[in-house]
Amino acid sequence: MQRDKIDSFSSFISESVKKYANNKALGFIDGDYLTYAQMGRKISAVQAYLEKLGIGAGDKVIIYSQNMPTWGVVYFALQCSGIVAVPVLPDFSPVELENVIKHSESKAMFISSSLQYKLKEADASTLDVIIKIDDLSLLKTEDTSVVFDERASSNKTHQPKENELAVLIYTSGTTGNSKGVMLSQKNILENIIQSAAVQEIKPHFHFLSVLPLSHTYENTIGFLLAMYKGASVTYLHKPPTASVLLPALKKIRPEIMLTVPMIIEKVYKSSILPAINKKTVTRLLHRFKPTRKLVHRMAGKKLYETFGGRLVFFGIGGAKLDGKVERFLRDAKFPYAIGYGLTETSPLVAGSNPTTTRFRAIGPKVINSELIIHDPNPVTGEGEIWTKGPNVMLGYYKNPEETKRVLTDDGWFKTGDLGVFDKDGWLSHKGRLKNMIVGANGENIYPEEIESIINNFRHVVESIVVQKKGKLVALVHFNRDELEQKVKEMRSELGDKMDEISHQVDEKIEELSAELKEYINSRVNKFSKIQDFISHPTPFIKTATQKIKRYLYH
Repeated sequence: MQRDKIDSFSSFISESVKKYANNKALGFIDGDYLTYAQMGRKISAVQAYLEKLGIGAGDKVIIYSQNMPTWGVVYFALQCSGIVAVPVLPDFSPVELENVIKHSESKAMFISSSLQYKLKEADASTLDVIIKIDDLSLLKTEDTSVVFDERASSNKTHQPKENELAVLIYTSGTTGNSKGVMLSQKNILENIIQSAAVQEIKPHFHFLSVLPLSHTYENTIGFLLAMYKGASVTYLHKPPTASVLLPALKKIRPEIMLTVPMIIEKVYKSSILPAINKKTVTRLLHRFKPTRKLVHRMAGKKLYETFGGRLVFFGIGGAKLDGKVERFLRDAKFPYAIGYGLTETSPLVAGSNPTTTRFRAIGPKVINSELIIHDPNPVTGEGEIWTKGPNVMLGYYKNPEETKRVLTDDGWFKTGDLGVFDKDGWLSHKGRLKNMIVGANGENIYPEEIESIINNFRHVVESIVVQKKGKLVALVHFNRDELEQKVKEMRSELGDKMDEISHQVDEKIEELSAELKEYINSRVNKFSKIQDFISHPTPFIKTATQKIKRYLYH
């Protein structure tokens, strides 16, 4: 039976533990799983542990860890005790971690052993308690007699007030300014209900987690939604490189996976396209529109099997998906769906499921919410996306000015994103308002759309389009390894003289840049033409959801 209201995390976990007691809940790829009943007992034991350590309702506790089953246990224990969880992305630097410790005024921290080295460079002296999350042993405390007892339990439940702070999330940010987003239990619990209405989740479903739990996208949809529906979530010990992910997919055969565009775009460019181009027949068939769909269907079947052959929902969010990649997924009948949201909205705002996707569109608004395009352009219908609903944040921590800038008095959240509706109210995302470039004659130029075309050019890994001294400039990162291999094959007489090969690659990049300029400028309108190309030798620095930190390159 569908639960259409959750009062608190205490009632959420109590009901799930009761209803799905013997189901697998959380586990590592090569380890044992906690059942829901075992998870419930461990949550209670962690609550008792926190009580003995003098950490209670209203205190703030950082979770700074890679994904693991205990991450979820600790998160639930904090929520069921009325303690504010402060999830921190594992890729935060020691300086960023120190800023969070100080700004949040946290009392304690759970840290994974793999990240402990960062404490050498971060001042954590204001924390009363530091706990190693892997085994729940104490790293710092005044009371050395306290130890974690697996058999201990707590009777404590927490019924939160309407606007009580539950989670404080510091965004990774593409703008360089990390803000503390304040979410209530109601914000998060309502978004679980909203997400559940988009895609049916069955208790026997397996989730395979590849995104950080400290990001709301993975947290709400990849973890909490699974726990709400009695499904299981599997975590990896290492980052999801091909050598780690492929065996995991074969073993788990997940029904549900969440990812970001860059991951599936990389799979398309590094595996699918080369496989298509390897055979003369498929390469020729792929050139022509009528037969391209057939090639995509064949490649898609192999991709589906690679992902375990049981996928029901392959969720893509966090950034805009490349059009060519989406066309492939669509032709291949791969069960993808696109969601749109932000940390400030807990996160889901709009989305669809694989049976209803539309090309280049995201989907309708989630239930129990409002969504508008504010001040739309009378010709294009494009404007800033505004949303209102129970999933919208309380505000930014200790930042009333920024809160006032994005939240109206009557509850509308200004997303800072540009969008447009189709005739049925389906949302399409055009780009970030901050990223939009205004041309010499006032034209709106969307760099993401130009970048999408550049990124489809051969040997291009990624790009950024910026405005410098009134000119549109493209910073392009070419795949040097690929080009080196190509030069070696073409000029075998050079042997292994890397300095000569490197020189040849530089020349090839110059040729490609000239070709690329012609290619791109023949495909964009006159005010979006690129005037200069700069080869960027290394990958661009990114956030946890693989969005380029654009502010570093302006």
